[in-house]
Amino acid sequence: MPETPLVAIVDDDPSFRDATQNLLQASGFSTATFASAESFLASKRRHDVSCLVTDMRMPGMTGLELCLELAASGHPIPAVLITAYPDESVRPRARKAGVRCYLSKPFSPEQLCECVREALVTPDG
Repeated sequence: MPETPLVAIVDDDPSFRDATQNLLQASGFSTATFASAESFLASKRRHDVSCLVTDMRMPGMTGLELCLELAASGHPIPAVLITAYPDESVRPRARKAGVRCYLSKPFSPEQLCECVREALVTPDG
C-alpha cells in the first residue's frame, strides 16, 4: 500500500493551524504543522512533504516568499496559498512558485480539501 502523502501546514495562527490539521487528517491526509516559514525550511521533514498549505501573510517570511524560496532552491513543493487579502496581481508569481491553488478566506472545508487533492495529483501544474 502506498504511503499517504505528507501535507505541511505553515501558519502563524495556532487555532487556524490546528483546525486545518484536524480537517485534513479527518479527510485522510497525513499532516505536519509549522508556526513559520523559517521553521518549515529548517525542518528535516520538509523533504518528505508532497503538498504545502500556507498562509500568505505571516511575520518574517510570507507564504509566497516560502514558495519562491523552494522554487529557487530547485525543490518546489505544490502549494495551496491562503489569504484574507486577495490580490490578483500575486497569482502569476504564485503559479511560477508552485502554488496550485490560491484560496481567499473565508473558504469551505471542501474547497481546501479539493485544492490539496489537486495539488497532489498535478505536482507540475
